[in-house]
Amino acid sequence: MMETLKLNWKEDKLILSIDYPEPFKQNESYQTIIICHGLIGSRMGVDRLFVKTSHELTKQGFLVVRFDYKGCGESSGEYGTNSLDDLMEQTSKVIEFTLQNLPVKELTLLGHSLGGAVALLTAIEDSRVTRLIQWAAVGKPEEDISKIFGARRMKELRESNRVDFYGYHFYPRYFHSLAEYEPIQVCSKFKGDVFLAHGTNDQDIPYTYINKYRENYHKRVQGSVQDLLIENAEHTFSQSEHFQQLITGTINWLKQKIYHYK
Repeated sequence: MMETLKLNWKEDKLILSIDYPEPFKQNESYQTIIICHGLIGSRMGVDRLFVKTSHELTKQGFLVVRFDYKGCGESSGEYGTNSLDDLMEQTSKVIEFTLQNLPVKELTLLGHSLGGAVALLTAIEDSRVTRLIQWAAVGKPEEDISKIFGARRMKELRESNRVDFYGYHFYPRYFHSLAEYEPIQVCSKFKGDVFLAHGTNDQDIPYTYINKYRENYHKRVQGSVQDLLIENAEHTFSQSEHFQQLITGTINWLKQKIYHYK
């Protein structure tokens, strides 16, 4: 069962989908996962990554919330006018809605690519987030996203204060905000358990980030970290065998952590 809602954020409407486990019982609380998509993504995910993910999670009894950031998917607004702080605020807005309106037992954030960085930075500030899942997570936002845009587009942005990226207009504010954060360096501030996954054939975000993230998470006194490196998987884990490894590893980790804390 799926429900689609509109959520007010400043002058815009964020569209979110709630995927309920089957069977869903109103008098029970559920392990709940909020999915944070990446750059110009959507709650569907490239090649339906998040739809497939939600389907597998709800089969296992999880309640899943997927949403479109401002200017993405079906949400209103212009994505390129966001700052990284705006993306974190929108994530916090969805967290607040979820905790106030849904039967949440514990809350996990799952972020992919830039969403992996946003999820981490949001979780650091919100102790109600118990666990964190980062798939192919951005580690150095300004550097990583600038490389994805390419030198020609970045030159155009400097010269005209606006650049087109696959039909989305971006402005200097977006990149200035990315430069304010380096998630790899601050990840040790998150006190919960973490699951990392990356593919060795990722052409967008270096898979070696998984090692840097793991090393810094290990510096913590509190919270565990587990990682999964998937051979030949690309950034969006679109191949069936790679997605199966990804979702199986993720679900096994979730079950292990939930069982451990019961």
